[in-house]
Amino acid sequence: MSDLGVGFRYLLKGQRWVARHGRSYGFGLIPGLITLVLYAGALVALALWGEDAVTWATPFADGWSSPWLGLFRGFLTAVLFALALLLAVVTFTAVTLLIGQPFYENLSEKVDRDVSPDGHAPESGLPLWRELWISARDSLRIVVRAALWGVLLFACGFIPVVGQTVVPVIGFFVTGFFLTEELTAVALQRRSVELRTRLGLLRSRKTLVWGFGTPLAVAFLVPFVAVFLMPGAVAGATLMARDLLGEEIREDGAEGDGAVTTSPQPPSGSSSPA
Repeated sequence: MSDLGVGFRYLLKGQRWVARHGRSYGFGLIPGLITLVLYAGALVALALWGEDAVTWATPFADGWSSPWLGLFRGFLTAVLFALALLLAVVTFTAVTLLIGQPFYENLSEKVDRDVSPDGHAPESGLPLWRELWISARDSLRIVVRAALWGVLLFACGFIPVVGQTVVPVIGFFVTGFFLTEELTAVALQRRSVELRTRLGLLRSRKTLVWGFGTPLAVAFLVPFVAVFLMPGAVAGATLMARDLLGEEIREDGAEGDGAVTTSPQPPSGSSSPA
């Protein structure tokens, strides 16, 4: 099976794992629900007062004649909301993981114990405040990267034909990559793998990442779906992290066939987070 199919299989395995562990799934829903309420409030506020914000930011257009004034500010309002929606999709995972750090750390550890041949789950040994700081710092770096990609793709969207066909597809693949980075970070940070090394691991197997993250990015566009898929996404990303690091996976913990699989060892370079 190609890496594309393997990545999608990990996504499904994660959802099946939480379906069999209802208590972990229930606790895993709490951070997503909190984040959803916060984001919904922000987007509603933007929908209500976005036009006022655009009017305030474009005083130079006050003297324009109709219909140009309305078209110009209407276009900017739509652009503002579209960018906010894109940013919400990209950052939803990062914010949810930050809010739910203890929940998802616990869930990821349980997955590791369940699929590890010796029942062992790696631990960072760091205090909670330190883990939260590293998570917030790395998430900010990823959000900045994703935002730069978002601006670039938005600009390319004005290219005739290509902007309406190719660019949206590329956007889903880019979003899927960053979603996967955020999700695998839960397991990889416990293993003291730095952000640069994590990105190198993911880039070395892009089709695996796309198979996992791109369907998830598409699903996250549907309202409320992200909340219900997040616990399973964390579980699946933990399995993928083991694959990326060449760790054995006891398949009876993931699917029920009792096999043990070993992935090729990744390039060296992991180190303790700064």
